Amino acid sequence: MTITQEQRNQCARQLLAAAARVNKLSAFVGLDGFVDEILHVVDKRENAEKFTRLARMAQWGDRIRAAAGQSTNIELVSQMTKLGGNGPIMANALASFGVKVSYLGILGYPNLHPVFADFAKRAEVASIAEPGYTDAVEFEDGKVMLGKHSSLKQVTWENIRTRYGDEKFAVKFANAELVGFVNWTMLPYMSDIWEAIQHELCPSLSGPRRTLFVDLADPEKRLPQDIQRALKLVVKFGQHFDVILGLNEKEAHEVAKALGFDCEAKAPEQLADLAREIHRYVPVSTLVVHPVTYALAVSAGGVAMAPGPFVAKPLITTGAGDHFNSGFCLGKLLGLANQDALLAGVSTSGCYVRTGRSPAVPELAGLLQDESVKY
Repeated sequence: MTITQEQRNQCARQLLAAAARVNKLSAFVGLDGFVDEILHVVDKRENAEKFTRLARMAQWGDRIRAAAGQSTNIELVSQMTKLGGNGPIMANALASFGVKVSYLGILGYPNLHPVFADFAKRAEVASIAEPGYTDAVEFEDGKVMLGKHSSLKQVTWENIRTRYGDEKFAVKFANAELVGFVNWTMLPYMSDIWEAIQHELCPSLSGPRRTLFVDLADPEKRLPQDIQRALKLVVKFGQHFDVILGLNEKEAHEVAKALGFDCEAKAPEQLADLAREIHRYVPVSTLVVHPVTYALAVSAGGVAMAPGPFVAKPLITTGAGDHFNSGFCLGKLLGLANQDALLAGVSTSGCYVRTGRSPAVPELAGLLQDESVKY
């Protein structure tokens, strides 16, 4: 899989040409919210200030396994505390592009948690419960997300109606160019919320078709019948929206398994075949699968692929997928073809893991145009 510099430049030109339209776009995103603490694991501590890090996830596993039947002490060092959750990270990235974002989630109740203060300056933010909390233990080859989820049980249709307002929700849902429902896995009542929306709000929708984005978010812990129910509801939204279903590589295998088929899909071509098969069972407008180093999209026009920018030592990885989702959705809202939207997605993620910041459109275009960056 290769992408030429001219293809990258062409994508950058399209983004820059459309930049003036970005601040006219609107998005309504929800419904989760987390406070993320990014952590590294100490291998050897040299002094009070300096230590060497366990760089590979397997090293941590080996250390825990070696202590089985005994006990051990593992030191975690905080790197930063930041806003978290699939929804806030994706919405914050969209707002950084200049999109007019309304966010509904669990960011603190009755008052916002301070970690969301900057987000609330960029977007119209509302909260119906306290956030969840995640300890994100990061390694060079992945991360382990340790979550505390008790508050997520408060994300119900009843609480949305009473604490946010059913009329306000209906207006936002009916008018945003992009509606985003993310983190289905951790929100136990999300499917019930979708059913209520489809029964109460969707029949009265009118006007042009808009875009609805769904991210299941690692459904491994959910029962197959729950995943199947969620996917049927996602497809049903297609009666009213152009639906994008986003999956990472692990999630694609989990969805395939829940649908009753599975295969070893390691090479890009194999993963593309798996994505086609999922799309046959889940016929949304666009199915997106984004492994770490590339991304692909399946729609009626076939399969498109795009490699991502190479980042040898990421500054941060928690939230990379949510940044991909924001970049891809931006591309689709601006009318880009799937491959260009994929390039926008992988480059948004690439900017974020390099800098720890959500990029604006000129920075995104600059990365695409930078010939020193290998894709």
